Amino acid sequence: MTTVSYCAVSHMGKTFSDQMVMSRELVPGLRRLTDAVHHEGAACSIQLGHAGYFADKHAIGTRPMGASRLFNTYGLAMARPMTETDIEAVVSEFGMAAELAAEAGFDAVEIHLGHGYLLSQFLSPYTNRRKDQWGGSLENRMRLPLAVVDEVRKRVGNSMAVIPKINMTDGFSGGLELDEALEVAGTLEGCGVDALVLSGGFVSKTPFYMLRGKLPVKEMVATQRGLMRKLGLTLFGRIMVQEYEYQDLFFLDMARRVREHVKVPLVYVGGVTSLAAMDRVMDEGFEFVALGRALIMEPDLVRKMQQGELESVDCDHCNRCVAEMENNGIRCVTMDERRAAVKE
Repeated sequence: MTTVSYCAVSHMGKTFSDQMVMSRELVPGLRRLTDAVHHEGAACSIQLGHAGYFADKHAIGTRPMGASRLFNTYGLAMARPMTETDIEAVVSEFGMAAELAAEAGFDAVEIHLGHGYLLSQFLSPYTNRRKDQWGGSLENRMRLPLAVVDEVRKRVGNSMAVIPKINMTDGFSGGLELDEALEVAGTLEGCGVDALVLSGGFVSKTPFYMLRGKLPVKEMVATQRGLMRKLGLTLFGRIMVQEYEYQDLFFLDMARRVREHVKVPLVYVGGVTSLAAMDRVMDEGFEFVALGRALIMEPDLVRKMQQGELESVDCDHCNRCVAEMENNGIRCVTMDERRAAVKE
């Protein structure tokens, strides 16, 4: 299965000005995409999310909103706390987006409850400072994510799989930790979700916690749009964005804890670049393995593994592909350099 990401459920949830926002006008084009994937014998999922307090203020044309009033260093904006009306609207927007995704032929919908996006902002005690029914205890902080999952299931029924993506940890003190994440996983299992994607990290606090490897500050500065962003990243990039050493299967220890806690199918994410790593994950009791940078470097990886042509990729975890996200689309810079060298 291949997953299309990131699709915002509303204009207010955008992180880029040209980002896809689910609407009825998109359905025919998305249907062509899912038909093409199905024709090749694969399934297709779509990731639905809302950026919340780190939505791009220029892309949405107003102040972003979040669980609480917070300044977002990622987007240089002060977010306003969401009202009851806002919360009701977001629940409905996720439901409608999922319904349209089903019409577009997707086999599964991945609801983004991780990485510091809006639903993660409600789950995390760092970003959720509310004193009402939507904040405080973990039970209250789970209320909005659970309402979204429930609404999505009501809208799509059993026509498609519902797969929340959750953080096992936010990756910093004061954020969501593993013990609470286990409770989140158990509660979602009780809601009847079809699987859980296990991840970690917080875009506005610990963005490279979910990636590991090198920190390409120079390349990120070069692709930034706007003088203030370039200047800020140049001066404070290595202070604000931490670097985490890469190792294969870097989320496995935490993921094992989740595996011990729930019986729902689990999708392992993090540090998978070889067939041996995939086999190990499956042997540990995980039903699915997700690939990211390995496929950016070698899009034909799965086919080549099936045919015995390749057992691993030699990704050097330079993360320059991340910088390319703001430069007309993601690509593997290392592979492009190698191809250029061969031509020379």
